[in-house]
Amino acid sequence: MAFELGILTFGELTTDLTTGRMPSPQERMMQTIEQARVADEVGLDVFGVGEHHRSDFVASAPHMVLAAAAMATKNIQLTSGVTVLSSEDPVRVFQNFATLDLLSGGRAEIIAGRGSYTESFPLFGYDLADYSDLFREKLDLLLAIRAQNPVSWQGTLRAPLIDADIAPRPVSDLPIWVGVGGTPASAVRTGQLGLPLALALLLGPITQFERPVDFYRQASAAAGHDPATQRISINAHGMVGKTSQSARDDFYPYFTRGLGENNHQRGASFNMPRNAFEAQASPAGGLLVGSPQEIIDKLLTYHDLYGVSRAVFQMGFGGVPQQTHLEAIERLGTEVAPVIRAEIALRESVNA
Repeated sequence: MAFELGILTFGELTTDLTTGRMPSPQERMMQTIEQARVADEVGLDVFGVGEHHRSDFVASAPHMVLAAAAMATKNIQLTSGVTVLSSEDPVRVFQNFATLDLLSGGRAEIIAGRGSYTESFPLFGYDLADYSDLFREKLDLLLAIRAQNPVSWQGTLRAPLIDADIAPRPVSDLPIWVGVGGTPASAVRTGQLGLPLALALLLGPITQFERPVDFYRQASAAAGHDPATQRISINAHGMVGKTSQSARDDFYPYFTRGLGENNHQRGASFNMPRNAFEAQASPAGGLLVGSPQEIIDKLLTYHDLYGVSRAVFQMGFGGVPQQTHLEAIERLGTEVAPVIRAEIALRESVNA
């Protein structure tokens, strides 16, 4: 299985550190499409957009942003990162991404998650007390819609469907991943369903997901799924710099600004000291920040630890300047991707 690399954006609006200016929503949207175009041109595999429903983010409708990206790209896979399925209608989610799949020639996919940002629940009339039940039921419906058409389905938190014709149908099988923040129960459920697992890494040691991944694999095997088909992705903040020091210097001030201005708990400022950031960017930490060789080494460590077959970088968090962001995307595609793909392919052929 070929190792995939990609990038992810939330389309956050953060005050520029040097000018004190915040980009307009339109400006950020155009920058996002340019990021997708460059990622495609340098041979990256995945471009993702995360869903948020606040004025400090522009991507409340990731499928629309991805549709625009589809017109600017040729090969790259287009994914949500994540779709907050608990507060969405699975019928509309499927229709939106099936439409994206048609527009892109079979390049659409969904990463479905509960969402660490919870503003969409009251916005769309959902009770946070139903946080987990909503996700379980809606994921069940989304999978049922993908599996057959027409579809009949009965739940407790949504009106039933009786021989419902859900259209359009996608070109592809429309891959559906489950985004997990490290909760063992979520990993177990994902494994039982035989779905690919997208691990959301923010801060912590590189080994922090050993238990959830073990639970995922055990649950998958117990449910009769072929271990060889169970894919794991890491989605992490990062920066690929010319050198180790330049990557850290470029990324730190924006990353810590984003933690303050775009925190998942709105209004809760989180100022990360430089020494704590350096620990997270070290070989033992979860951040993917460093020179191309450092990034290669850490990805190999993630592969050895978890058997990951995809890594998706969020390199613009906190308003990293567009030129710096584009240069990092280019390094990821031209200096990291060829080496990591070849090295992992070699390791897997030796172990086959």
